[in-house]
Amino acid sequence: MNIKPRSIALLMALAVLLGAAGSYIGIEYFASSDQKTEEKSGQIANADQGNFASLSEEERKKLLEDMAGSKELKKISQAYGIIKDNYVSEVNKDELIEGAIQGMLDTLEDPYSVYMDKETMEQFNQSIESSFEGIGAEVSMVNDKVTIVAPIKGSPAEEAGLKPNDQIIKVDGESVKGLDLYEAVLKIRGEKGTEVSLQVERPGVSEPLNIKITRDDIPLETVYTDTKKVDGKNVGVIEITSFSEKTSEEFTQALEKLEKEGMEGLVIDVRGNPGGLFTDVQEILKEFIPDDKPIVQVEDRKGEKSRYFSDTKEKKDYPVTVLMDEGSASASEILAATMHEAGGYDLVGTKSFGKGTVQQAIPMGDGSTIKLTLFKWLTPDGNWIHEKGIEPTVKVEQPDYFYTNPVEVKKPLKVNDNNEKVKNVQKMLKGLGYDPGRTDGYFSKATEDAVKAFQADAGLSTTGEVDEKTGGKLEEGIIKEVRDEDNDRQMKKALEVLFK
Repeated sequence: MNIKPRSIALLMALAVLLGAAGSYIGIEYFASSDQKTEEKSGQIANADQGNFASLSEEERKKLLEDMAGSKELKKISQAYGIIKDNYVSEVNKDELIEGAIQGMLDTLEDPYSVYMDKETMEQFNQSIESSFEGIGAEVSMVNDKVTIVAPIKGSPAEEAGLKPNDQIIKVDGESVKGLDLYEAVLKIRGEKGTEVSLQVERPGVSEPLNIKITRDDIPLETVYTDTKKVDGKNVGVIEITSFSEKTSEEFTQALEKLEKEGMEGLVIDVRGNPGGLFTDVQEILKEFIPDDKPIVQVEDRKGEKSRYFSDTKEKKDYPVTVLMDEGSASASEILAATMHEAGGYDLVGTKSFGKGTVQQAIPMGDGSTIKLTLFKWLTPDGNWIHEKGIEPTVKVEQPDYFYTNPVEVKKPLKVNDNNEKVKNVQKMLKGLGYDPGRTDGYFSKATEDAVKAFQADAGLSTTGEVDEKTGGKLEEGIIKEVRDEDNDRQMKKALEVLFK
């Protein structure tokens, strides 16, 4: 059996944890058993390729036994024994083992390949169940920083103003530097009704933001529907907020309902959708993509590709557009790329996040799990979008005030101040219909007049200075404007190009 170096690293971890003859829980590959597949060169998960995740339980046991006497594992075992028996203080044997596993994964420099102990795994599993308690945001590790991919629709994180690419640097005043992703997640999550304070670095903002969030139940309803009229035609809108266990089922039901009601066009909205289950996005794409082009391609470590196809013979008889933005990641990007390359549909919005790898959870038999990157996914045309994202065919930015930040006021902002906080307030004032005279961060007399006018309309003292109360009212006004569908330029454009 030909074992590659990266497989050896994983196997060493397994052997240390389980022993050469340890039992092992089987896993399921992410493709369903009835998936129509064309494989260009051999099985994608062939044992001869050294892919441990695909082996049967007997093959795994045999492989571990074969590796038990190897030089690499003897060195690991020797180090373990030396530390356990000779270190100046008593050591926790379990922590030594888990540290060894974590250390090997760290050498991969892949933020998506992680080790989760039993407690962390239980927390992680909640993200694909019916609900959980927390702030409601998908996070990733980018450049060794805990980074928001997207807040979940209607979640406390969204309400508090967290945005894609925000980097969390402190939780309740404690730095998360040096923690792995799931250790940080456990600090952020908590019981409903409790408050967590996050210190966040935001691209384009020089000073960290302090955002307080009250945790709540996060229901994972993932499909929302709406209907609109465009030049007298009925248009269905299906928003997918993530790809969870029941997403494809919910989507199919929503689609069938809209079609029965006489839908003449469809907008699929995956803005702020951080991704999720690979299988669910495949099932959704089968509704739209004919069998002459692949839904998605998967490439293994040897560069060998497998292509996955739909059984659908014809495209829908109505037009479709896809809405996406910088918070659209992973499975959302598969949907967007495939709808465009294989279906010829327009993509409206802004460039997507850029995650082009597929992970498999590999149970370790004791409740812990290694989630390991096993494959790249490629678009139907063979493009790898990792760390690049997908460009829209129709680029549309939202109004400037959509991108404003929470107003943090340690001391009131006033005439002649010149900083980013003033610039942020000026964009808010302009978005709310008050003319600040300029939006470059200089607090001018015109800005003061705009503040006074806003304060008068909001029932506040007309000081012309932006204090905590004025900042809070500005935020409330902006949130209301952002939620007003009439201000959603991207949706308007998606509807406009539908029947072009």
